[in-house]
Amino acid sequence: MKFTSKELTPYLSARHYFGSEQRRHRERAGLSLVQLADIVNFSKSALARVESAELMPPPELPTALDAAFGTETYFHGLYQLAKKEAHPDQYRRFMDFEARADIIEVYEPQAVPGLLQTREYAQASLGCQEDLTKEQIEERVNARMSRQERLHSGTRPYRWVIVDEAVLRRPAGGRECMHKQLVRLLEQVDTPDSRVQVMPFSAGPYPLMGGALNLLTLPDGSTMAYEEGIETAHLHEGPEAVKKWRRRYEVLRANALSLAESAELIRKAMEDYRPCDTQSS
Repeated sequence: MKFTSKELTPYLSARHYFGSEQRRHRERAGLSLVQLADIVNFSKSALARVESAELMPPPELPTALDAAFGTETYFHGLYQLAKKEAHPDQYRRFMDFEARADIIEVYEPQAVPGLLQTREYAQASLGCQEDLTKEQIEERVNARMSRQERLHSGTRPYRWVIVDEAVLRRPAGGRECMHKQLVRLLEQVDTPDSRVQVMPFSAGPYPLMGGALNLLTLPDGSTMAYEEGIETAHLHEGPEAVKKWRRRYEVLRANALSLAESAELIRKAMEDYRPCDTQSS
């Protein structure tokens, strides 16, 4: 069956504009979707869906397109705008702050924080949401992975993460997925720019266990607090509100396990998820 290009609406959103620019540059270069797919190492169907804005561009695609078309950082820049559209409106201002923050402090009671998630873990975590289509899940996974780009740059922020022990014990995506995820978490426990602590079950109940919290400190020293529940979230920018959430976070940090104790608990949890073929007979 002959492939027919869909009509594009480039000015509907940044995502639509990205797709239309990909098609414009592709056609100007005299390339079919199959030929471009071979060059950038993406499937024809994925590129077609990006062009029609049915799929958020995967994080690796902009750089590949810039290299293919010789456009320097053109598609990289378009992607910085388009990737924000994968998130609900109330989340985008938080993302803007996170992208500029010098210090990111996180507390998560139920899941590994997005900045430290593997792709497989993110896929498993988002895949349980019944109201999301496969395409929407794929978009959000790609968007979550794009948030990690700064961690591999020369301007990566300093991170301090506190997770509840439940994060280590609740399996997501199977044994191999969890083992790989806990390896990633363990690698971040004590580095020059990251710390990870665990709040153990033995600590009993504590004030923040009902929801997640992010504290973002910008280069000018100002701090924002972003707290999340199941379906609601609120970004606090006022000094008094931020001070309240900062105080709660500091109490949590003081009562969590030390870095060495946290690393040991993560290692013990990893044993429960060690792939069967690596266990001694």
